[in-house]
Amino acid sequence: MSSDDRIGDGRPVSPSEGDPAAGVPPSGYPEIKSLLTLAVAAVVVATLYFAQDVLIPVTLAVILSFVLSPLVTMLERIGTSRAPSVLLAVLMAFGVLALAGTLLARQASTLATEAPQYARAIEEKVRGLELYAVSRLGWLASPFGIATSAPIPPSTSSPAAVARSQGRLTGAPPGTASRPILVQIAKPEASVLPVVGSILAPILAPLETTVIVLVIAIFILLEREDLRDRFIKLAGSTDLQRTTVAMNDAGARLSRYFLSQLAVNTAFGIIVGLGLWAIGIPSPALWAVLAGLLRFVPYVGAVLATAAPLALAVAIDPGWRTALEVAALFILVEPLTGYVVEPLLYGHSTGLAPIAVIVAAVFWTWIWGPIGLILSTPLTLCFVVMGRHIKAFEFMDVLLGDRPPLTPADSFYQRLLANDPDDALEKAEALLADHSLLDYYDTVVLQGLKQAAYDESRGLIAPAQAAEMLRSMAQVFDDLDDHRDVQSASTGPSDPPARTDRVVACVAGRGPFDDAVSAMLVQLLARQGAATRRVRHSAVARDQIAQLDVANIAVILLSYLDMTGASSHLRYLIKRLRQHAPQATIIVGLWPGDAGDDESNARLNAIGADVYVKSLREAIEASLAAISSERAGPLRPGVTR
Repeated sequence: MSSDDRIGDGRPVSPSEGDPAAGVPPSGYPEIKSLLTLAVAAVVVATLYFAQDVLIPVTLAVILSFVLSPLVTMLERIGTSRAPSVLLAVLMAFGVLALAGTLLARQASTLATEAPQYARAIEEKVRGLELYAVSRLGWLASPFGIATSAPIPPSTSSPAAVARSQGRLTGAPPGTASRPILVQIAKPEASVLPVVGSILAPILAPLETTVIVLVIAIFILLEREDLRDRFIKLAGSTDLQRTTVAMNDAGARLSRYFLSQLAVNTAFGIIVGLGLWAIGIPSPALWAVLAGLLRFVPYVGAVLATAAPLALAVAIDPGWRTALEVAALFILVEPLTGYVVEPLLYGHSTGLAPIAVIVAAVFWTWIWGPIGLILSTPLTLCFVVMGRHIKAFEFMDVLLGDRPPLTPADSFYQRLLANDPDDALEKAEALLADHSLLDYYDTVVLQGLKQAAYDESRGLIAPAQAAEMLRSMAQVFDDLDDHRDVQSASTGPSDPPARTDRVVACVAGRGPFDDAVSAMLVQLLARQGAATRRVRHSAVARDQIAQLDVANIAVILLSYLDMTGASSHLRYLIKRLRQHAPQATIIVGLWPGDAGDDESNARLNAIGADVYVKSLREAIEASLAAISSERAGPLRPGVTR
């Protein structure tokens, strides 16, 4: 949140200059825009569901184009023109898909013929487990006098019992065998076309989808620059330079990620297939391809890929050794791939929040079925990359990305509003592991106080709440007083000042949060060996300034978070301080950053301070320079830092 946008002539007046409730938006019914957004979202979801026959091939073609784009670029660099490069890359992809499809068809047909036998074996093992569980429960329950019964096995009635039952049903005397009625079902004569259609239907449907995907991918690769320019025109035509750079960067990142993920998952599937073949699992190539595809789904993909081979291992082995070997294979290969290979290749993080991955998997499975489960992570990643580079889609990065939704300054301010100093301190300690206390105060706390001062000026923070927030900040400052910075180049000034008999008086402005800035300055200056004094704003009022002890005060450091309507007040305050402490150098901290251009400098020079600073680091450096100088007099008037 930029502080420069919150100050100046366009900023709302303070509560003392107008109605405090004027800045608070009135409550009312939902806006038409929100209702339209919900309606558009519902239409989009319905379109995704009902148009899946069209959208799934298009989506697969887009992802395939990202995967093949580096190969096309490489072929173009060696001298091949665009069209032959695209055709060669697509033919290679088609060859791989055809080979994999043929292998999978053979493996699936072999498995289908033996599936009933495997099902019966699994059923018998499950029944054995039930009997074992009941026997163990009976052994545990017997001391308590609780009776247990074994599961009833399937009926194995004798032929005599069957005959007696049939006699009762037909009314024949007992012992008399009844003759069954012969029924013959005549099948209609089958024609050739329906038979051919039933045979080719399972083959033509996947082949048709594959051809559509490849054709669309060809045109995307041939016209990728034109498609990029059209998307840029729609998404960011007002800033072509930034949008073009963002789109090129996003496309390159997605291509590298998809290609790397494809390579990792392919290697994972090959290793799993070889392991299952060595163990003796039927159709290992089928399970290898399934494992590679399901691994596109983070967290749960490998678990889903384990289920089918594990069930098959239970079916083919009378014992449990094969099942344990299959489980051990996946338990060994998946962590090795996820925590060793992926971080070395392209980093472990996908850029997606864990909850977003799970929700996306559920959503896309509901919309598009199993293919949606496999495409859920690539699709969600595309949306997150768009959100990070295009302003119109920023909400996708906030909802689905793994980056913190709040900046450290926003998080600090939110913790103060929630009156939770412990959480604010925990976040501070995490940041201080890599940053100095001065940097943390400058980039986090000071920015959070700017937001607090702005909201207070609009009447959104009541005086009682502001006092509570100040107490929370005081607790954080006290706990951080013992922090020792990691030695680095960014820790700020480290040499103690040459003169320690000169005092820096940190005077708070008239805002409720200005005193918190003075507390930070006192703490930071004390860490540099300077003598400091914290002066509240009431002590420099017209009727109180005469009692202010200015002995040995070499620097007066004023802090103002809110400059709205405060120019005249600051000018008269500096005038009083000049009269009461003429030997002191007066430094004004304009934390909103109202300095830099000629107009601002001219307005500040009229106020009459010696130095104007815009950060705590500049304030510390200016104060140390003033008290270390040979002469205690003020610096050159009108200097801005």
